[in-house]
Amino acid sequence: MAMSGPPSSRRGGRRAPMADINVTPLVDVMLVLLIIFMVTAPLLVTGVPVNLPDSKAKGLDQDQKPTVVSLDRDGGLFVNDAQVTMADLPSRLAEIRSANAGMEPPQIFLRADTALDYGRVMDVMGELNAAGLNKVALVSTSVADTPAGAGAASTRSDAQP
Repeated sequence: MAMSGPPSSRRGGRRAPMADINVTPLVDVMLVLLIIFMVTAPLLVTGVPVNLPDSKAKGLDQDQKPTVVSLDRDGGLFVNDAQVTMADLPSRLAEIRSANAGMEPPQIFLRADTALDYGRVMDVMGELNAAGLNKVALVSTSVADTPAGAGAASTRSDAQP
């Protein structure tokens, strides 16, 4: 008596368990997540609208998320998108400094509108220096990336310890 057919037919019709994993649903879910993140990522980087000056400097490499201090066209002062007054700025900077106690001072990105008075920007830089936050990078738009006046932001570190 010769046996023919697949091995599962020999045991009364039961099939052997399948050892392969079907990865098609996993790939489908991963592609959907990728599309969701690609659509939402540009929406997360919006902040205070500031007309940045142009610069030929290259961008900086980042290890940790920096604190962003922004000055808009109307002179409004923002720390990480939260509006503060000039009188409240020293206490807010002291909080940032104390949150990083024992470590090196955090990177500060200073964004200022081109229409602002230079003295206003220097007042903010003086407060940053007084708080011990000396890793300040001035944010500007890159000249090479902005032939029509719009492009990605680059930073240039100009602070002195």
